[in-house]
Amino acid sequence: MQNEHILILDFGSQYLQLIARRVRECGVYSRIVPYTVSAAEIQRLAPKGIIFSGGPSSVYASDARLCDPAIFDLGIPVLGICYGMQVVTKMFGGTVSSLLVPENGRVALELNAAGVSSELFQGTPSTQQVWMTHSDYVSALPPDFDLLATSASSPIGVIKHRAKPIWGVQLHPEVVHTTHGTMWFWNFTQNICGCTGSWTMKNYAVAAVEHFQKEIGDAEVICALSGGVDSAVVAAILSKAVGKQVKCILVDTGLMRKDEIAGVVQAFDKHFDAELTVVDASGKFLAHLAGVDEPQEKRKRVGHLFIDVFTAEAKKYKNARFLAQGTIYPDVIESGVSLDGHANQPAATIKLHHNVGGLPEKLGFELIEPLRELFKDEVRQLGIELGLPEDFVWRHPFPGPGLAVRCLGEVTKDKLDRIREADAILIEEIRAAGLYREVSQAFVVLLPVKSVGVTGDCRTYENTMVIRCVNSEDFMTADWALLPDELLRKLSTRIINEVKGINRVVYDISSKPPATVEWE
Repeated sequence: MQNEHILILDFGSQYLQLIARRVRECGVYSRIVPYTVSAAEIQRLAPKGIIFSGGPSSVYASDARLCDPAIFDLGIPVLGICYGMQVVTKMFGGTVSSLLVPENGRVALELNAAGVSSELFQGTPSTQQVWMTHSDYVSALPPDFDLLATSASSPIGVIKHRAKPIWGVQLHPEVVHTTHGTMWFWNFTQNICGCTGSWTMKNYAVAAVEHFQKEIGDAEVICALSGGVDSAVVAAILSKAVGKQVKCILVDTGLMRKDEIAGVVQAFDKHFDAELTVVDASGKFLAHLAGVDEPQEKRKRVGHLFIDVFTAEAKKYKNARFLAQGTIYPDVIESGVSLDGHANQPAATIKLHHNVGGLPEKLGFELIEPLRELFKDEVRQLGIELGLPEDFVWRHPFPGPGLAVRCLGEVTKDKLDRIREADAILIEEIRAAGLYREVSQAFVVLLPVKSVGVTGDCRTYENTMVIRCVNSEDFMTADWALLPDELLRKLSTRIINEVKGINRVVYDISSKPPATVEWE
């Protein structure tokens, strides 16, 4: 569903997804491929440009990651970032050496006369702040390359081939600390690669609807709703494409937030032209979790039972041919699988797709993944384009096992009800303070820990509730949110006064890493 695009060769950069997102912010579709991709395959894919990512290794290591040299003969513009620049340098006969002291942090980059007039730096000043993080550097230019910029520790900071459209930058333009990095990507994609900037969620929505109208035809498609953003946007696309041929199933696990099911049904009735079936399996899930307090066992039991319940309901639709799920691009990247379904090695497999697991194979459906090419922020933008309400689109993430992993110890209905009430208070007050969109995720956790308290003139011995609020760009890392003292005071007072069995409220000030966002 896209034409012009930029390929990003993955050499193992920690900023890989950030590079891809920066390109897309310029209105250009980006696609990540392994550094081992052949020149012939790149020629088949016909990108407008190529970016070499950074990486953790040295170009002189015995197992150094180097690209197919024929890539440089394709005539396609190349931008090497950090390690990517060192790959270009080595393969063209330059020298890469080790720094005595690694360069990390903000650095002043000085453009020379050639740099000031370069297409890459149009609209940026001759001295600008950039972000460096490297232990090797280019110590000697390769033949036929010109120097464009320097820094204190990198005398060769930016280079350009004299005859071919090949650039190398020792720094990281993708991070926010490089103050003009966004302009560099704009110049590379628009001025150097000739992209038109037509990648928008408005255009994607139109193309996606047309695509799925043709693919689905007159068949039926089953969509699992979870109450989250991804599944809602999938349902929105498909309902616009084929209307009531979409059969949505919402499983009430009894592990949802307060009034969650009613809210989803109300939003669905208002914004979707599709059929929705709600399956109340709350009793089954509570019974299946009885006596279980180990976190992984909770997750397994919830996951397996969800599949069983969903399968039983899905089998009722005899004319269904497709199953839709809300896999997004980070899922694809982290699972080590490429967009076309092949293994994307040597990228490490971080996690398996988590949306519906093995349901397509188990039920014999053909899989549809409308969001497979999109990042989370693009999914939200797409939801707005499709007419979903902002409050729904910007909902905070919610774990697949639901409140089971926010109830430490054994899960019971009484404990879940307390979590629901405290969670509702937290979200209400954060919204009232105008901070809901400022905080990436906010929730409460019930601890199996009791402490002594005093209510009136009576001694109490009751449970502790934890408030957890974090800020994160991609949830690979996260920092605890610095909430106003007055808000924390109000939250503590309301939760203790309004939620039965709670006499103590604490605020989690742990970052990820070393902690995780969820407690279980």
